[in-house]
Amino acid sequence: MRIVALVKSAEHVCCRYRIAAYRDALEQAGHRLEVRPWPSFWLSRLLLYRQLGHADVAIVQRKLLPAWRLRMIRRRVRWLIYDFDDAVYLRNSFHPRGHDSARRSRRFDEMLAHADVIVAGNDYLRKQAVEVAQTARVHVIPTCVDVRRYPLAAHNWGKGLVELAWIGSDHAMQSLERLAPVLDNLGKMCSGLQLKVICGRSLTLNQLPVRFVSWREASEAEELAGADIGISWLPDDPWSRGKCGLKVLQYMAAGLPVVANPVGIQARLVRPGVTGFLAQTPGEWQEALGRLAADPELRRRMGRAARQMVAAEYDVRIGAARWLGLLDRLQGRVLPRAG
Repeated sequence: MRIVALVKSAEHVCCRYRIAAYRDALEQAGHRLEVRPWPSFWLSRLLLYRQLGHADVAIVQRKLLPAWRLRMIRRRVRWLIYDFDDAVYLRNSFHPRGHDSARRSRRFDEMLAHADVIVAGNDYLRKQAVEVAQTARVHVIPTCVDVRRYPLAAHNWGKGLVELAWIGSDHAMQSLERLAPVLDNLGKMCSGLQLKVICGRSLTLNQLPVRFVSWREASEAEELAGADIGISWLPDDPWSRGKCGLKVLQYMAAGLPVVANPVGIQARLVRPGVTGFLAQTPGEWQEALGRLAADPELRRRMGRAARQMVAAEYDVRIGAARWLGLLDRLQGRVLPRAG
């Protein structure tokens, strides 16, 4: 099948992990994948719609289109797939106008009504979709990582410095900033700790040393594997419950135990006492991080269990198999059409 994926950009994290990561598997199965960023100029958009006529399948990733643009795409392709890995029907956690958006909600409903297949990044997002669309048209393909890309953290005895790691976008830094008081208190109580921030910008703390590493795709896996503990904190709200846990999956793929708060998929990925610890109160955060910082053998054991779990449940080969299964069912016309 000839597949065109319409994405924000080829470099965007969602395209890299949810579309481009499966290119080899799709092409080995005989499909052709073309990734097309959304044009910003209206004339270029019109040209794009005309060019879609050569495709069997269009994958619209995340974008909530106005009805007229959606109809133009729908008329030009045999099959339309909508892929989303965030609560796109809401505004984000830190938006000054709050979560609810009538415009986003309306466009989300329209996207689901026109799509033959809806691909949600987790079960929470699937539940939101089936409130609007036929259950048979909604499928879960989790965000996956290529475990082979990640070196395994060593957790050597006698290393001296214990490094916490946080990776994310500039916008996601707002979540880390909310954890700053906990991290500062930890730095005051425990010597030999450092926070590595892998991002487009850094964070300043008063009591805990911070090492800033400018994010690069080529080096992110190695930087994570050079740390000791992965951390993640999310606001407990509807937007965060739709998150697909990429940073936690990356930590685990690199063999890091994870400390995170029990919000959304984090409560499923972090298995207390096995792959890390779930922490809600400042005291729980300090206890979990302090325990891991003091015990490299515990970090090693949990890190290896975390990597094994990702390899078994969230490796890119698993996502590829689900995509190929969906495309096979489309070709066999066993999936219901939209409308």
